[in-house]
Amino acid sequence: MAKRLSLQLFISRLSSFTNNEQLKRLFSPFGDVTDARMAVDRITQRPKGFDFVTYKSDVEAQKALMATDGKMVDGRLIFVEVAQTQKQEGDTKSR
Repeated sequence: MAKRLSLQLFISRLSSFTNNEQLKRLFSPFGDVTDARMAVDRITQRPKGFDFVTYKSDVEAQKALMATDGKMVDGRLIFVEVAQTQKQEGDTKSR
């Protein structure tokens, strides 16, 4: 059985000047963005430099990943990858 791509992407190395609206605009040409959440520090409320973008379909997420990984955004080279879910992290193979 083919493994499905996650609907959620993890974007790292973001500038502290990048906001959720900019990310939605950057990622919306590739599909329907249902959520864009930038992680912020609880105390300072400053961005932590990473974000999660969620799409309606895995095909849209794959298109966005291919087009935006390694792109310059606000003067920073960003990295885009499939977000890991807790279930995936816990999966291990027996040896």
